[in-house]
Amino acid sequence: MAAGPHGRHNEAAALVQRMTLQEKASLCSGRGFWHLKAVERLGLGSVMVTDGPHGLRKQARGGDHVGLNASVPATCFPTAAAMACSWDPTLLREVGEALGRECVQEDVAVLLGPGVNIKRHPLCGRNFEYYSEDPLLAGELAAAWIDGVQSQGVGTSLKHYAVNNQEAGRMTVDAVVDERTLREIYLRAFEIAVTRSQPWTVMCAYNRVNGTYCGDNEFLLNEVLRREWGFRGLVVSDWGATNRRVQGLACGLDLEMPGSGGMNDRLIEQAVGDGTLPESVLDRTATRIAALMLAGADIRAQDTESDPDLHHALARRVAAESMVLLRNDNALLPLATGSNVAVIGSFAQLPRFQGTGSSQVNPTRVDDAYSALVEAFGRPLHFARGYDQQATGLDQSLIDAAVETARDAEVAILFVGLPGIYESEGFDRTDMRMPEQHLALLEAVCAANPRTVVVLVNGAPVDMTWADRPAAILATYLAGQAGGSAIAEVLTGHREPGGRLAETLAWRQSDIPSDPWFPGNSRQVQYREGLFVGYRYFDTFGRDVAFPFGHGLGYTHFDYERVDVPVNWTPGEQPLTVRVTLTNSGERAGSDVVQVYVAKPESVVYRPAQELRGFTKVFLQPGEITEVSVQLDRRAFACFDVGNNDWVVEPGDYEIRVGASSRDIRLRRTLTLSGDSQVSEAARHAAPGFNGTALHVPDSVFQAMLGRHIPVADPVRPFHRNSTLEDIATTRLGAFIKRKAEAAFLQRMGGAGNDATLNKMMEEMVRSMPLRAFLLFGGMKVSSDQLDALLLALNGGYVRSLVKLLRSLG
Repeated sequence: MAAGPHGRHNEAAALVQRMTLQEKASLCSGRGFWHLKAVERLGLGSVMVTDGPHGLRKQARGGDHVGLNASVPATCFPTAAAMACSWDPTLLREVGEALGRECVQEDVAVLLGPGVNIKRHPLCGRNFEYYSEDPLLAGELAAAWIDGVQSQGVGTSLKHYAVNNQEAGRMTVDAVVDERTLREIYLRAFEIAVTRSQPWTVMCAYNRVNGTYCGDNEFLLNEVLRREWGFRGLVVSDWGATNRRVQGLACGLDLEMPGSGGMNDRLIEQAVGDGTLPESVLDRTATRIAALMLAGADIRAQDTESDPDLHHALARRVAAESMVLLRNDNALLPLATGSNVAVIGSFAQLPRFQGTGSSQVNPTRVDDAYSALVEAFGRPLHFARGYDQQATGLDQSLIDAAVETARDAEVAILFVGLPGIYESEGFDRTDMRMPEQHLALLEAVCAANPRTVVVLVNGAPVDMTWADRPAAILATYLAGQAGGSAIAEVLTGHREPGGRLAETLAWRQSDIPSDPWFPGNSRQVQYREGLFVGYRYFDTFGRDVAFPFGHGLGYTHFDYERVDVPVNWTPGEQPLTVRVTLTNSGERAGSDVVQVYVAKPESVVYRPAQELRGFTKVFLQPGEITEVSVQLDRRAFACFDVGNNDWVVEPGDYEIRVGASSRDIRLRRTLTLSGDSQVSEAARHAAPGFNGTALHVPDSVFQAMLGRHIPVADPVRPFHRNSTLEDIATTRLGAFIKRKAEAAFLQRMGGAGNDATLNKMMEEMVRSMPLRAFLLFGGMKVSSDQLDALLLALNGGYVRSLVKLLRSLG
């Protein structure tokens, strides 16, 4: 394959030298929603970029239609939340290769993914698109996915950079986070993916980080991404994320999407003309964009073919290897196909296999679990619907019918979880509970038949206080178009449940460490929990969980025999090799994930009790013994020292812990490191405290963590370009504008038809959209001057506003 944009840099630079100022500025924004602008005079053709992380979502109808419900057929693989549970970078690379082939077939130059934002709180509506609560796991999987896609000559877009961990207020909210937490938790996955795999593009997020929008953020885009990590590609805005175009360009935001109709291109030309923007900055950006376009055009010369049948088979294998067997009392699973089984739950026949939003794929086909189970058992199976996926409230008649069906069976297979309306891009969930009907059905069916297997279908964790009722629980997440057949294969033992949890499953919402501060308000969210995200919190403070990070059962058993660690290792360029010997002591072939955690029991800086620093997945035959190696580099022992602005290894004893989950540690070794001579005083600040039931982080502690005063959230008034439609709707004029804008936005986005979840997503998106974004894709033909006039009017300057409006109309 071609070398990608970096290999076309010199050619691109030569082209840029021949461009006019107008041509160079024109490259800096898209042509419509999905294409980059051509410079036909110089033979530089347009290329297409499109969604999404678990399947190609290329718009039909000419390729630049905006709507989210009209795309070409493509393989819908399991979502990132599911695939992460495979803990298998090799498998993620295979998925990436398949996606790359489908992109080549559809002439798509850049696939917009993967998403590596950390799962700070289960209620984030977009968690199904993200991998993990742990940055190492997320980064390693993302790097493998990127390698796979880009091996086909197709680019990727690592997103959403950075600290984009909620949908509430996502286009305006300021994520206030201390730098150590930022570096160790929220940037680390991006760093791994960038340094390991060099994605063609990185997508900046909508939100602000510590007061500055991501698209204007010199610290994030130039200092960290480019100078520290050595990123060589281009930065593209999330769609509508551009705040101040000229300043953003200077700070490292290269490509604005979607197109601004030339409005912001003219601002760039003007800034170069009056000397406020050096032309060399524009040349640098234009070269990056031209290099990507040259590399993207190379796919047209490929003869790669995509086989939908092979990709469907891969999707089925990925789904099975990602399913997590949480519980299996008395080895109820796998089921004998001769047993009397009842299937309960609408999800079994009408599967929910992906989330809603920009990642929503039009699948080439969809397997349902009921049909697959009928085929596996070789006969019709008793079925009860149990619930209506579109309905709210209780329907006792459906529960009664399900109970009768369950009572007469040896085993009841019960499908419950979250309907689509509960989680989507654009909005967060309001609580962690499953629908009332699902919970009542679960209680009733488990009471009627103690041998109940719950198949859990959801994109993010739910309240698990019911988990002691069923005999077995299989977590499938959103398992993609082949998920139904994979469920049948796992339940009947044709495949093993190969997954391990990529996030902790807490008992209830109040157990989540960030819950007191999530989601903040539309203008600010404070990350007071610091490093204590997921298992880092639960393990440090000994909090009981339903199922721990890394947990997952199989149909066999592994014995961890020994661990070998070099005694005299010094942190440097050569990694530490941890060797683990283990045996498959069961009667079936199977897999396990060897997880290596590092702990420092005595430390002068606050640390979680232990942190994942390496892992490997192993497949063994019955009785087979093997030795696996996990390498730990210097960073596995380092923390970020804000005083020294560097990563430091604290001297002293470290414990290497090897286990099958964060709560199932099988082997330990102590390692003494000389480390760095000094940890700064600034790094030894106060830490989040624990009051016996939850984190306690008063203002004084959070201020010490930040190293500065806690910023005050923006006032709603006076209104400005980053005021939202919801903000201005408090005025009569604003309410009128909001109604008009909502209608225009829905029309622009192609409408949602009868899809209730898509309708809700669009309503939430338009409600929280800043006014500046409507200049790009709100559907209202409003100029920049007219928006300024509107703001004058909203703030009471009616006469001045009228004068400005008349002038803007000529």
